Amino acid sequence: MGGRMTAPGQKAQNFGPSARRLLGTLRPDKWLLALVLMLGILSVGMNVLGPKLLGAGTNVIVDGFASMQFPSGMTQQQVIDQLNAAGKTQQAQTLQSMDFVPGAGIDFHKLALILAAVLALYVAASIFSWLQARILNGIVQRAMHRLRISVEDKIHRLPLSYFDGMQRGELLSRVTNDVDNIGQSMQQSLSQVVISLLTVIGVLVMMFVISPVLAVIALVTVPLSLVVTMVVAKRSQKLFVAQWGATGRLNARVEETYSGHSIVKVFGHQNEVEAEFDRENDAVYRASFGAQFVSGLIMPIMMFIGNLVYVAIAVVGGVMVANGAISIGDVQAFIQYSRQFTQPLSQLGSMANLLQSGVASAERVFELLDAPEQDADPEPAATVSGQASSLAFDEVEFRYTPDKPLIHGLSLSAEPGSTVAIVGPTGAGKTTLVNLIMRFYDVDSGSITLDGVDTRRMTRDDLRARTGMVLQDTWLFSGTIRENIAYGDPDASEEQILAAARAAYVDRFVHALPDGYDTVLDDEAGNLSAGERQLVTIARAFLSDPRILILDEATSSVDTRTELLIQRAMSRLRADRTSFVIAHRLSTIRDADLILVMEDGGIVEQGTHDELLAARGAYWRLYNAQFEAAVSDDEQDAVGVA
Repeated sequence: MGGRMTAPGQKAQNFGPSARRLLGTLRPDKWLLALVLMLGILSVGMNVLGPKLLGAGTNVIVDGFASMQFPSGMTQQQVIDQLNAAGKTQQAQTLQSMDFVPGAGIDFHKLALILAAVLALYVAASIFSWLQARILNGIVQRAMHRLRISVEDKIHRLPLSYFDGMQRGELLSRVTNDVDNIGQSMQQSLSQVVISLLTVIGVLVMMFVISPVLAVIALVTVPLSLVVTMVVAKRSQKLFVAQWGATGRLNARVEETYSGHSIVKVFGHQNEVEAEFDRENDAVYRASFGAQFVSGLIMPIMMFIGNLVYVAIAVVGGVMVANGAISIGDVQAFIQYSRQFTQPLSQLGSMANLLQSGVASAERVFELLDAPEQDADPEPAATVSGQASSLAFDEVEFRYTPDKPLIHGLSLSAEPGSTVAIVGPTGAGKTTLVNLIMRFYDVDSGSITLDGVDTRRMTRDDLRARTGMVLQDTWLFSGTIRENIAYGDPDASEEQILAAARAAYVDRFVHALPDGYDTVLDDEAGNLSAGERQLVTIARAFLSDPRILILDEATSSVDTRTELLIQRAMSRLRADRTSFVIAHRLSTIRDADLILVMEDGGIVEQGTHDELLAARGAYWRLYNAQFEAAVSDDEQDAVGVA
């Protein structure tokens, strides 16, 4: 079909708006998200309390060992005063941060209670964490379910021009790969992000409770982490967009090559196809490697920053213990908190590549969802009688692109029961005429009426339900021959299916198949010949009992004898129906009631076969050109034999 539109260029949205829109897909489960947040708070809160309690247990042990170094009967203050009097001020300062009774030893009962409390906290935290992950998994999967439904619904609302302007593999990549990647990214990152953020907040609070000085040292990691993440993320986001764009182009290349595999073999273009695949595959490799490498830098950089802070805390904390400003158990707890503080920051950094990959895919899916839709059906919609089949074009103008007129000033009338044949050179607008009848495209001006009703005032479903269409390219789905025929009318009885099959001469070959009508068609219906596949599609059109039949080179894949049989069947079935036949072999349309000859988007001649031949115009030239070509071929063969 001429005048196809070019594919829209890809322009990535900003990370922030796309991420917010992606999170908006979770809004229907907002109450469950609140529950997930509450469970996360409980889980993180219990995990955060763990080090503090373990520090208290450490203090019990250290205090117990310290108490055994001094005789019983003294108080802690007396021991400290005695050490100061003996000039052991450093040891005295260290003991000031302890809480012990000289000679008492380790309080194992207290230690057991602390350890039991820690165990209970961690078990409960694990349970809450599991519940949170389970609920969040359901939220994400439901969101992806809704997104797939939105994409499916959107596809049905898109105009044909959108599909004409996009490679099939690219579209499939957005509908499948990108949606799957969004789900995986959200599944793996959302829970981790929530837990990491809550952990950072909880740990920060505990660190300030233990020691504001050490907490300030730990906070140095925050601005450094933010700077590293922002710098690396800005670079890797572009690479992830390029990665999924390259993946879509590679899928389009693979789908195109696979669909035309036999053509590639026939013309010996395997090397060229392999070279093109290698180029596309190399582009995916470079984009993927760059995206993963750049985003992968975040984690080691964050770990390095965390290790520097860990060393600083250990040194400063040791000095504070020696000065009696903090207990050993609190330093131990703080070191654990410093690890818990830097670990979620590192995890947030490692999640950045997943988030960016998911948002890059989301941008491509959102671009599909935001594509302009076909005009809505009118409300209230007009309708026509059940037997409507009179179709008329009145001064129709149409163009695929504004600067290239295709159909101009076209007027014609097809009466009920008539057969209208449309002929002309390639690009004359024959198939476009059919697209306008089906409202795959709407006219720019003028009108197309069905029994006097402008088709633009009807719903598309109503119009197309009255129309049966058989294209040159057959389309059969995986299933039995019976199911493929019944696709024309899912409510048809067995007798109606068999009648349509006999009318289209499917019955003639189907009994030679192993399972007859229950024969399951394999991939692309390869177990049927091209002509047999076309007969099945014609039977499907007959079963739908349309008021208007459109045959776009429908008999081009069948032999001459089968073509004659189909023409006879058509003669019986098209009573009170209007038939449009697009044909290149002019010998097949001699019996048409009206023949339209199109050139450059307009009708240059119309009449019956005999009238047009007698006029010795465009039709006469087309008709004789076919025979001249055949004679020329025969002469060349004769010369070759000689």
